[in-house]
Amino acid sequence: MGYFRYLLVPAVLGVIALFTDWLPAKMGVPLACALILLLAWRSDESVALGRDSLWVVAALVFSAAGDYFLSNMAGQAVFFVIGIGLYLLAHLGYLGFAWANGRLNRKVFAIALLLYLPYGLFLLRPAIADALLFCAVLAYLLISCLVFAVACGLRMAQPGKGLYQLGIGLIVLSDSIISFSEFLHFQSLDGLILPTYYLAHLCITTALLLRLQGPGNRRVAA
Repeated sequence: MGYFRYLLVPAVLGVIALFTDWLPAKMGVPLACALILLLAWRSDESVALGRDSLWVVAALVFSAAGDYFLSNMAGQAVFFVIGIGLYLLAHLGYLGFAWANGRLNRKVFAIALLLYLPYGLFLLRPAIADALLFCAVLAYLLISCLVFAVACGLRMAQPGKGLYQLGIGLIVLSDSIISFSEFLHFQSLDGLILPTYYLAHLCITTALLLRLQGPGNRRVAA
């Protein structure tokens, strides 16, 4: 089982976070995943894991930092903006890994823009009075579309490819539900925010660990 058994740690932390809202557990999910990948990269199997996995390690660390600011914002817009900025950096980490192992899926990118650009301009813009906050949210939406589109162009063997794509998709879904709740005050889906977010980290981490199973799991031709 190798490093896969260590995934029990972030999984348990995720369950604790869901039932207690304890900040160390919430931050512990991405940080534990980052540590697992870092340990795997530093091991004798580091060649199999690849240095490009450090993009994801950085993304997970930025996600944990973003969790801190969003969990402590208490209505402070500046904390929300900082949190979005940190999540944006996390997205760039996921993008860096995907771009190193694939290419942009233009069709998916076009479809994502057709969905999220009007959503941002016609639904979120009237609901966000602060121009700086809106610009941050819009930039985040556009980067999210790009990251998902590049993930859909990933050149990796299955099931790693599908798990990485699922993980990114779950992050986009979680972020979308947050925007529904925070700006449009549609809170019926709030219960899905954290489960999808934690599951995303587990999917992405598992996808990278699968690369340790052999060269066929690293990269395949388009």
